[in-house]
Amino acid sequence: MRTRIKICGIKSPEDAVVAIESGADAIGLVFYEPSARHVDLETAGRVRARLPALVHSVGVFVDPSESYVREVLAQAGLSVLQFHGSESRDFCEQFELPYIKAIPMSESVDLKTLTGLHPQASAFLLDTYSVAQAGGSGKAFDWQRAKVRLPAPVLLAGGLSPSNVHRALTDALPWGVDVSSGVESSPGVKNQSKIKAFCHAVQLWDQTVRDTQQDSA
Repeated sequence: MRTRIKICGIKSPEDAVVAIESGADAIGLVFYEPSARHVDLETAGRVRARLPALVHSVGVFVDPSESYVREVLAQAGLSVLQFHGSESRDFCEQFELPYIKAIPMSESVDLKTLTGLHPQASAFLLDTYSVAQAGGSGKAFDWQRAKVRLPAPVLLAGGLSPSNVHRALTDALPWGVDVSSGVESSPGVKNQSKIKAFCHAVQLWDQTVRDTQQDSA
């Protein structure tokens, strides 16, 4: 088994291509205007057009209206939805696409209860809790708290970077990782060298695990 990689906050076809060529499984497109990573529908369509088969285009939303999600779907052709707000199960499921539900890891978070509210979620993204913003804070939480068994696979986010993702994977053992600010030169501006380094670091960790398993067999 290998760790899945999602590069979020992509705003150009060129950055998407670099992420894909580096081994990313999914590209995140942010449809939330307050975010520095917000992408317009025209650009999102151009990014989506560069994605090959088997690479997911993930639309990231924060408490959107139903009409806005449908507008984005009609123009950007997303394959997965990701919700970072207080969206209900019925809201998330009505679009009939796989969806990821983000859960901010506050000190008092009740993962059993929150994940139980979304039994059809395809994955749960565990991210750093922030009062000021929904995701993309660049700050980490105690990754060992993400080493949990949930009803769907765990995506780890929050403060990940090429230099610390090895430790994060060791601490949390997630199904996948999601990075945004950790592969940027400045908020909203992706750094292609960092994208390559991040994917390479994840791949090296996976190879180390495989080698260890073979040695112990």
